[in-house]
Amino acid sequence: MLPPTIPLFPLPNVVLFPSVFLPLHVFEPRYRMMVTDALAGDRMIGMVLLQTGHEAEYEGAPPVYAIGCAGLITHAEKLPDGAFNIILRGLEKFRILGEDRTRAYRVAEVEGLMDDVGEEERAEIRRQRSRLEALLAPPIEYAGADPRMPPAMPDEDLINALAQYLDLEPIERQALLERDGLKSRSAALVELLEMRVLVPRAAWSRPGTH
Repeated sequence: MLPPTIPLFPLPNVVLFPSVFLPLHVFEPRYRMMVTDALAGDRMIGMVLLQTGHEAEYEGAPPVYAIGCAGLITHAEKLPDGAFNIILRGLEKFRILGEDRTRAYRVAEVEGLMDDVGEEERAEIRRQRSRLEALLAPPIEYAGADPRMPPAMPDEDLINALAQYLDLEPIERQALLERDGLKSRSAALVELLEMRVLVPRAAWSRPGTH
């Protein structure tokens, strides 16, 4: 369960999903302060995507999408220059209800949004997982890797990992995050890949640094 308020880390090209790990390089003074405060508290940060067209306002408080994902700092390394290398593990989606901008960094009042999966949905999600594996097998084989997805990996973890790490546009990832439930997210992911005549050879993208 999420706390009522969490610090926000808005970025123009990163979307975090539940149960997925995300490495980040944090160097701006206000976000160094945010990480320091988080490490002294519940180690939680809310990742949100900067709304398209407002990238030039990044130094201020540009608008962000209302749905984000809270992450827990599982590893933090403070560098000699004061910057941090951190790893976040996605915990839970949230909706922003309001903001406190009296600090150097933004803090949001949030409500948690759980991706509940009913038993009746699991069979359909399993079929969608099989379709995703079939769509991704050719480019992965082309790259010389084993196209088989880890069978022991839970459906939820696999679908969220694909949504985060496949070579998609940030706005496409945001749309996937905002889907109501895992069944809807996996179906949308299948549609996204089927719409592409050719899945890019580099199916997996390396997380960026910020």
